[in-house]
Amino acid sequence: MKKRFDVIVVGELNVDIILNGIRSFPEIGKEKFCNDMTLTLGSSAAILASNLSALGKKVSFVGKIGNDMFGHFCKNQLQTKGVDTSLLCMSETVKTGATVVLNYDEDRANVTYQGAMQELTAEEVTKEMLSTAKHLHFSSYFFQPGFKNKLPQLFKIAKEIGLTTSFDIQWDPNEVWDIDLNSIVPYVDILLPNETELLHITRSPNLRKALSILAKQKNITVVKRGNKGSLLVHDNLTIIGQPFVNETVVDCIGAGDSFNAGFLFKFLNQESLESCQDFANLMGAVSTTQAGGTAAFTNYEETLQIAKEKFEYEPCDNVAG
Repeated sequence: MKKRFDVIVVGELNVDIILNGIRSFPEIGKEKFCNDMTLTLGSSAAILASNLSALGKKVSFVGKIGNDMFGHFCKNQLQTKGVDTSLLCMSETVKTGATVVLNYDEDRANVTYQGAMQELTAEEVTKEMLSTAKHLHFSSYFFQPGFKNKLPQLFKIAKEIGLTTSFDIQWDPNEVWDIDLNSIVPYVDILLPNETELLHITRSPNLRKALSILAKQKNITVVKRGNKGSLLVHDNLTIIGQPFVNETVVDCIGAGDSFNAGFLFKFLNQESLESCQDFANLMGAVSTTQAGGTAAFTNYEETLQIAKEKFEYEPCDNVAG
């Protein structure tokens, strides 16, 4: 049966209010100026969905927003990039989530109001929804308590009906890292943590130890390492992905999510793992050329033009697939 979507993304949804050009950290009882403010689509899941759709994949999004200005903004931003929003849930009682992002050069501090995102439950993601797509991506486990202890079943159902799967754990704001990886990872084809998150979820002192803990699993683990590139491990294969360096970073918001979008784009095209990883590193770098996580992704051709101009990237072909 022909699938309607390449990917169904399940995850958190919020706006980002980005403050750029802050000269020093805020202090209690004092006020600071910033040089710029941007309101943009936020959240790991939504940035990935938006950018993957902009690259040419057919993407559906499952999430929860409030019936308010920010909720309608999020929905419209997804639709503008071609993401199907028919599965969005809208709450009449809880407001849409929002993150205030304080940008300092290439680092940032975030404060998030979870709002409607924490109201989404695993039971609202049905087998019928999953069956419309070839691939399931889930993001931000710790932001969505409605999936606690239920995520393994969601991935299991997806695998049983023939989907491939990916999982980006994301940061735990409570820094408890209470997740049973052993019950989830067997149903995940592609695990996409950054290095810090991986050390926390495996409770490991270093990357070597963390990867050894995951070694018994048969999935693809891709570790995002910022300006050090990435590391991919699968069976006996280890690939060190070199970074694409942007000398004039605007901000790094959504760079990891753009990395994920790049990886899944090539993975769904059934390209080699080396190609997937290289394109992922490239898309992460492209994201840093404009403010917010989605501005650099308008369509495949224009995104590749940025890659060519900023990073001297020459694709093997220019056809989005």
